[in-house]
Amino acid sequence: MKTKLVGNAHLITGGSESIPSILKLLEKEGIRAGNPDLYVRTYTHFGVNEARELSDRASLRAVGKGQRIFVIATVLMTSEAQNALLKTLEEPPADAVFMFLVPSPDTLLPTFRSRCQILKLSHPTKTDGSLDASEFLSATREARLDMLKPLLEKDEDDLRDVAAILAFLSSLEREMVQESLRVSFREGIESVYRARKYIMDKGALVKPLLEQIALLSPRT
Repeated sequence: MKTKLVGNAHLITGGSESIPSILKLLEKEGIRAGNPDLYVRTYTHFGVNEARELSDRASLRAVGKGQRIFVIATVLMTSEAQNALLKTLEEPPADAVFMFLVPSPDTLLPTFRSRCQILKLSHPTKTDGSLDASEFLSATREARLDMLKPLLEKDEDDLRDVAAILAFLSSLEREMVQESLRVSFREGIESVYRARKYIMDKGALVKPLLEQIALLSPRT
């Protein structure tokens, strides 16, 4: 971690693959895996029921004399869940520490983010097979549409890898900002913002949102 662990609530860019790094950090703080006061959970969807359960657990007493650590890695966190946690994060139990791992923290509500300390992994991991933003922008529009196909595939539960899509959008935005001195990416960046805004909505039209980015972004 680049930032010292201070405060009760922390927001980290990442997913379940980042949990080992978090556990190593906690071990340096004297909190080892297997500690009854260490609560680690991963979700694809963190809704209001999960938020209430987390708040209920946070209100319980610690088993030991130290802190209780709640590590939550989720692909999606609904607005309702974030709102349900606001009071807990604003007035947390003194011995409770929350660590939220999400693919793209800037998709969360400003009120939720403002109650958390932002932490960054020193060496962010790159998912195998992830779409390279630089290669995407240098490709033709037709090639871009082909490059998007793996992101649009669904698993056996008819779900897309939203974490991979959000990670791609974040890397694409960074690449656009870096290239914006010589190329105008106004429409491209706006299309990225639209995709990020609506990608987590139930029934979101993911394919048109991503295709719009491919068609509107200028070639580098």
